[in-house]
Amino acid sequence: MTRKIALVTGASRGLGTALAETLAGRGWHVVAVARTVGGLEDLDDRVKAAGHAEAVTLAPMDVTDDGAMRHLCRSIYDRWGGLQFWAHTAIHATALSPAPSVEMKDLDKSVAVNLRATAFLIGMVDPLLQMGQGMAMFFDDPLPGHPFAAAYGTTKAAQIALARSWQAETRRIGPQVRIETPAPMPTAVRARFYPGEDRSTLADPRAEAVRLLDGAFAA
Repeated sequence: MTRKIALVTGASRGLGTALAETLAGRGWHVVAVARTVGGLEDLDDRVKAAGHAEAVTLAPMDVTDDGAMRHLCRSIYDRWGGLQFWAHTAIHATALSPAPSVEMKDLDKSVAVNLRATAFLIGMVDPLLQMGQGMAMFFDDPLPGHPFAAAYGTTKAAQIALARSWQAETRRIGPQVRIETPAPMPTAVRARFYPGEDRSTLADPRAEAVRLLDGAFAA
């Protein structure tokens, strides 16, 4: 394996696309996963325009599709033999709703994307990271407990609890699991919970991607 391989789930927008673009610019090959084909194509165009041809493999897939994720991980193994990095930024944020009025379909989708898909992916990606002596990175969020964020906040907190368990279990044997808290950024998720916020004061996702990656790989 001559090139480091990264998997970014949720790579079509926000921090996910910034991480993918930064890694590609540093010589990694990035497997970029998202449902939004247009966002992935925009990512690929930017990477190529920066002079990094064939640095990204686009994987327009839904992380809740077990079969697709299983096939993806098997394809990564067959082609590269393992992974050196996985950043999991895929998330679902429902519309604002008081806790007593949460729609069960919204809660079910939040559980499916934010918790169940994460659990399934950990099981699929763990062996790839073991083979590649790699690192997984998750992203905490202070929104759990925020007014009107019950479905998102509950399932995001559960996702991070799951990641913390994996982190504790692998501390001695690997893979390394990092849980980071990015600075507030002008993402679509944040816009749902802070409508009308002055977005000019928020951190640039590209700057956050650089900071988080530098911190992770310098440790």
